[in-house]
Amino acid sequence: MPIRARRTRLLWRAFIAAALTALLATLMSPGAALGAAQAPAAPGDSLRPPGESRPVYSYEDAIRESVWVDIVRPRELDRAGREIPVIMDASPYYSCCGRGNESQKKTYDSNGKPVQLPLYYDNYFVPRGYGYVAVDLAGTNRSDGCVDVGGRSDIQSAKAVVDWLNGRARGYTSRTGGEPAKAAWSNGKTGMIGKSYDGTIANGVAATGVKGLKTIVPIGAISSWYDYYFAKGAPLYDSGPEWLSDYVESPEARARCGAVQQRLVDEAPRTGDWTRLWSERDYVPDADKVKASVFVVHGMQDLNVRTKHFGQWWDALAENGVDRKIWLSQTGHVDPFDFRRADWVRTLHRWFDHELMGYDNGVDREPMADIERAPDRWTTDRVWPPRATDTVKLRPAKGTSPGVGTFGPRPGSGTETFTDDPKLGETDWAARIGTSTPEKAGFLSKPLARDLRLSGSSKVTVTATPTTRTAHLSAVLVDLGPDTIRDYAGSGEGISTLPERSCWGASTTGDSACFKETRAKTAAVDYTIFSRGWADLGNWADEEKGRPLTPGKPYTITLDLAASDHVVPKGHRLALIIGGTDKNLIDPPADTPTLGIDLSRTYAKVPLVGGAKAFTTSATAPETVTPRESRLDGVAPPRPLNPVPGGRTS
Repeated sequence: MPIRARRTRLLWRAFIAAALTALLATLMSPGAALGAAQAPAAPGDSLRPPGESRPVYSYEDAIRESVWVDIVRPRELDRAGREIPVIMDASPYYSCCGRGNESQKKTYDSNGKPVQLPLYYDNYFVPRGYGYVAVDLAGTNRSDGCVDVGGRSDIQSAKAVVDWLNGRARGYTSRTGGEPAKAAWSNGKTGMIGKSYDGTIANGVAATGVKGLKTIVPIGAISSWYDYYFAKGAPLYDSGPEWLSDYVESPEARARCGAVQQRLVDEAPRTGDWTRLWSERDYVPDADKVKASVFVVHGMQDLNVRTKHFGQWWDALAENGVDRKIWLSQTGHVDPFDFRRADWVRTLHRWFDHELMGYDNGVDREPMADIERAPDRWTTDRVWPPRATDTVKLRPAKGTSPGVGTFGPRPGSGTETFTDDPKLGETDWAARIGTSTPEKAGFLSKPLARDLRLSGSSKVTVTATPTTRTAHLSAVLVDLGPDTIRDYAGSGEGISTLPERSCWGASTTGDSACFKETRAKTAAVDYTIFSRGWADLGNWADEEKGRPLTPGKPYTITLDLAASDHVVPKGHRLALIIGGTDKNLIDPPADTPTLGIDLSRTYAKVPLVGGAKAFTTSATAPETVTPRESRLDGVAPPRPLNPVPGGRTS
């Protein structure tokens, strides 16, 4: 449903009185001396006229301080004794790896005060009357404690800052205590933002229900750390959270945090079994505690933080009536500042103005979802997924060639067989879907008579008989047909970075507001893989614990496919591929199994806009269409074996 309006309409007389009060306060404030005709009312006021905050405060003269969190805030408002809201980015990456497309790090002057805080948030929002706080997570940069990769220490160290901003926690001017530091300048209203690990912390803090956190903006963020490292027992990486912890920790923390590191090894076994460590790092069950509004941003081709993360988080928030907004791009793990810069800054500005300053700017009444349909071409939806979306069961069936079947509403029969080949993956499978090959089974719909839209999360239930005691399964949904897409498989994950710069806010000698421009990097393709999922067949009976298989015995398991929103155009085909190890995306099992798929007990549940009727009316008479060899043939999306600025989840 649309975001609920939070403020009732007031009588005209009350509005006029409040507006005159706000105008008087503005004219008397130091900010008025800057000559701004539309200076904002005091950020602590409860009533806001339509409009937006203006850059009327000096960034050059802003207060920069470090009370073991780094702060930038307008000096004029401090002198006037005016309380202000805060935008906050809590990150482990400020020292080790940097933030943003240019890997910026924090810098300090000789007195330890911040000079440069990465990204544009302080440059842009401080002149508009906000405070900005950049928090080093425990065990990173200048913070004490130990990194625990999304666990209690990570979340509580960030939550403590929200509590401090609301006067509920103690702060000190030095790391050993001493003189108390109070955030008397803060009105307590806090908005958290960040990409990847940073956005993950925002999710986790929101899931505590902390008072004062009014909104979060998680970008490419994790909602459950188990789902970052495993998919129903199938390992997505060849190492666990201890690697990331070691990478981001400060040298001092690394020397003293051996016990925490060992726990990350011991309680995150490579078997993929669920442990209490993962329960502590799963924020989805606590969505009912979230009081903040949530503005989600995710790349639909993000193969680092897979889109299952936003899908399950979004669904849980919806069930609990949380105010939401969402942007979905065609990129991989990319910040919206680098794929839709001007529109993003404008929208984010309006979002924070509404959520933190109370401006009635209409952002809460606009469409809930912005979705990129082609490079730089966006559509909107009043709600997401659209209300007309319904889950439809589609089934694979045999065709005229082994391993090349049909995909539609009619049940199949018989068996298709393939042998796991860890040297191949989804792009290899899709490029040869119309050809019988030993490593996969592919099932194709008829060419579509009209566009078919899938919106949300799919599931594929497979009944498979293995020849070995271990086996992994992969399932992917494919749009078969020519198109031009963002090149998410390339090094920029859908963007190219240009030498030219554009400026977003005010600059100082040590902190520039000017950043390199980007543009869409595109690829011409003959197919688009738009949703995928994986599982260890040994988890067939228990999602939380695997067990050895009995060769020759059939097992049924459901694979959770990543959330997406994709339109299969008229004339294209919708396809399902079932295979074993998806090269570069999951690790192979101990054995090399051959698997027989029982088609009568295998099916997909897909979210179709328009429901079953949409698929039925999209189908045409059978005809033979063999996909051409893809221009991306054999080029698997890169697996982040090495950190891409800021570690695996930068």
